[in-house]
Amino acid sequence: MNTEKIAARRLSLEEVTKLGVKDRLFVSADTAELKIPGCYVPAFLTRSGEDFEGGSVTVRTVFQEEVSCLPDDADEAGIYLADEKGSGTIEVLQSAGVVLDLALFVPGGDKGALTALYAAVRQAFGADVVQIWRQALKEVPDVKVDIFEEQIPRGRKGGDSPKRDRRAIDTYPTRADFIEFSAGWKPVVELHKPVVDDTPTI
Repeated sequence: MNTEKIAARRLSLEEVTKLGVKDRLFVSADTAELKIPGCYVPAFLTRSGEDFEGGSVTVRTVFQEEVSCLPDDADEAGIYLADEKGSGTIEVLQSAGVVLDLALFVPGGDKGALTALYAAVRQAFGADVVQIWRQALKEVPDVKVDIFEEQIPRGRKGGDSPKRDRRAIDTYPTRADFIEFSAGWKPVVELHKPVVDDTPTI
């Protein structure tokens, strides 16, 4: 287990309420997923501290686990902030790396192309470091699509047509599942129609 000792200080609930979602915190690694007592992990508030009501706050660790904490509870591990002038040190669990969960499109990809791809990745990061956990291959048609986000209609039906903004042009399969759409908007995928300028020329 790779850990690092850092100088830190424990935060009160009042101090937590003054923090934002980009402030890096440290919470106990004794969670449902990690189960490592006496150790801490980096985390971020799920919403700005000023929006919290009551004594419990929710944070998301860098390992994507959401946990609730009671900063003022002496029986809990508490929430810490890195501080060189802090009164103590905490043991922080380090990351071994990241697991990529992505859709990778290899143009004209076949077994030879994938073998070359894996070889290049291993050469970049070291032999036996990159592990292929799951591999699902399928042929995809050569079709371009437009990805829009369309405002979700509210109120009476038959009103104004919904507003639409184009987010991307892509080759099938699309990135629509991976794009973060605005609140109140939904993804729309259509076959790509090139814009034709039929303005008469002189």
